[in-house]
Parts: sequence; structure tokens; C-alpha cells
Amino acid sequence: MRKTLAIILKDIRLRFASPVEWLFFLILPVIFIFILSGGTAPLEDNRLGLLTVDQVQSPLSQSLLAELEKSSSVRPIPTELQDALDQLSARQASSVLIIPAGFTSEALRVGTARLDLRQQKNSLNAMVQEQAVQTALGRVSGLVEIATESIAQAEAIRPFESDAARQAYFDQALQAAGEQMAAAPHRVVVVRGGTQDSIEYDPRANSTAGQMITWVFIPLIGLSAMFAMERAGGTLRRLLVTPTTRAHYLSGTILGQVLTAMLQMTILIVFGRLVMKINWGHDFLALGFVMVSSALAAASLGTMLGALIKSEAQANGLSIMVGMVMAMMGGCWYPIELFPQAIRNVAQILPTYWAMQGFLDIAVRSQGLPGVLRECAVLLGFATVFFTIGVARFRYE
Repeated sequence: MRKTLAIILKDIRLRFASPVEWLFFLILPVIFIFILSGGTAPLEDNRLGLLTVDQVQSPLSQSLLAELEKSSSVRPIPTELQDALDQLSARQASSVLIIPAGFTSEALRVGTARLDLRQQKNSLNAMVQEQAVQTALGRVSGLVEIATESIAQAEAIRPFESDAARQAYFDQALQAAGEQMAAAPHRVVVVRGGTQDSIEYDPRANSTAGQMITWVFIPLIGLSAMFAMERAGGTLRRLLVTPTTRAHYLSGTILGQVLTAMLQMTILIVFGRLVMKINWGHDFLALGFVMVSSALAAASLGTMLGALIKSEAQANGLSIMVGMVMAMMGGCWYPIELFPQAIRNVAQILPTYWAMQGFLDIAVRSQGLPGVLRECAVLLGFATVFFTIGVARFRYE
């Protein structure tokens, strides 16, 4: 056990002797995950912010803002006038909506009401905001017509005592019309199909799992370069003439890289959980099984290549090429469902495919240990085959 531990510590020191290794171990995987997933977790409200300045502060202006709040494309942001104009001048805002004091029900009824919408030129966001304002204004105009007709019917029964009473009645009618319109039944019924989407895609989960597999598999496959380097330098021969057995050497070398890979995956999973808000914590036991199975499959593949390849240069080039191709075809860069059926069938002979499916079963499909046993069994099967070939063909010179 002490010999195995010494080999593990030796390999870790060699691997992290250069600070550049941390770039590939931690920094680049985090950057790629963050960029490919579209930044942080999706916002709850991704509508365009529209700066609004309400200079009249009337029930009518509040109705207009309430209609804008219902928009699926625009979110009104109450702002002071000077602050809104400053943001528009600095191109920090696409539009500013100013509701002037002349925006009254009477002006709206006779068609003289005006809104002051100031926009950036040639801005698509400004065009979307203008369309949303026009839609909201049309709905408010309809409410004003209802309230105006209500006043006419009320005056036919009994005249109002004063203009203040008439205005108060109008405000109440306007509010009641808005409530009744909001409670009106939908004339168009939307029916969603019950067929499950064949493509389950979450950019955060896909990018985190895919990049984690990519950046972990390639160094583990790079075990072949470590074997080739020690074989070419005579280190392996000198080591094996000591009381250290071949089993000690292989177990220490492979176990050290697997433990390093487990640490790397753990860090990336914690990053995905805290920053990308991915549900990795659904079943820690299942997650651990997939992590261990994936690392063993990749390390065993590196052991097999190390037994077949002669030089370190060949091993470095081949490990990167094999790792990249397997990651791409295994669905680590793009959802596997987007590939042609023939490619999807071929991808099932790759360990990266099964590793990706195992991680997505947990993060996307909320599967527990029974749901990932098939993927883990296939990965351990790959590990057994690769390791058997690697040990059988292993040589020290």
C-alpha cells in the first residue's frame, strides 16, 4: 500500500509541477462551461426593460403601465426623468416612455392624447418596445371607451353633482373595466400536445456535463503518454527491478489519475451547482457511481493505448485526437439527438456517450441510482476490456 501511495504522490507532483497544468485542470473547463451555457442561470424575467416616466400619476397612466406589465416582451421600469434621459444618451437604454400631463381620458377619447417615446435609432429593441407601447395604448383606449359609455349611461339616469364626482365615477368605471377584461374568458383555447419532446436539452446541464467529460477524459487517456515517457526514459525498467511489482506500478499510476479526475469532476460539479444552478444533488450516490465509472473507463483506455503506443509524442497526439473525437461524437459538445441516426448508433460504442447519458440522467431527467445502473455497467464493461488488453500488452521497454 505504501508503494502504491508513493507512486500516486509521485505522479501528482509530476503532473502539477508546471503552473500551466492548472489552466487545463480548472480554469479552462470553468470558462468553457460558463460561456457555452450562455452565462449564468436563466433569468426569471427576460423581457426588455423599458424606462418609464409617469408625469401625470393618474388612474389612466397606471392602467397603461399595468398593460405594459402584462406584455410578454417589455417590462416597465419606473425612473426619474433626468436619470432616464441620461441612460438614453449614454446608450444604456433603447427607449424612454414619458407619460406627459396632457395624457387624460378626454384627450384619449377625442384622439389628441400623446405619449412621448424617445428611442435609439436603428435599434431592434426599440422597435419591439414601440410595438408593445402601441398594443398597451390600444387596450387602454378600449377601457376608456367602456368607462366613457358607462358615464353616459349613468348621466342618463341621474346627472353628476360636480365634475369631481364625474371624474371619480370615471376612475371607478375604468378600474372595473380593467378587472372585468382581465377576468374575461379566453376565446382562443391553447391545447399543448402530450407527445414528449424527443430532444431533452438544457444548455447549462449539457455544457457542464459535456465539458467535464471532455476535460477529464483527455488527461486520463493521456496516461498513455506517461507510460511511454517512463518506458522511453528507462524509469519504468529501473522501477520494476526494485521490489515494486507491476501490479503496484499499474494500480498506483491508474489510481492516482482516477483520484485526480474525481477531484476535478467534483470541483466542476460544485461550480455547476452553485453558479449554473444545476440539480446535481438529486442523488449523490448515483452521481458518484457515474463519476467513478466514467473515470475508470477513461483511465483504462489510456492504459490500453499506453501499452500499444511506442513514443510519448505519438501518445500525446493520439490521446488529444481520440479524446476530442469521442467527446464530439458522444454528445458532449452538441445534444446527441441532433445527430443523424447512423451517428447516434455508432456513438453507442464510445464510453463518452454512456458517460454523457449517465450525467444527463441525473441533472436533466432526475434519475436515481436504478436509472443510471445501465450506463455505469456499460462504462465498467469498457473499463474491463480496456484494462485487460492494456495489462496483457504491457511492457517495460
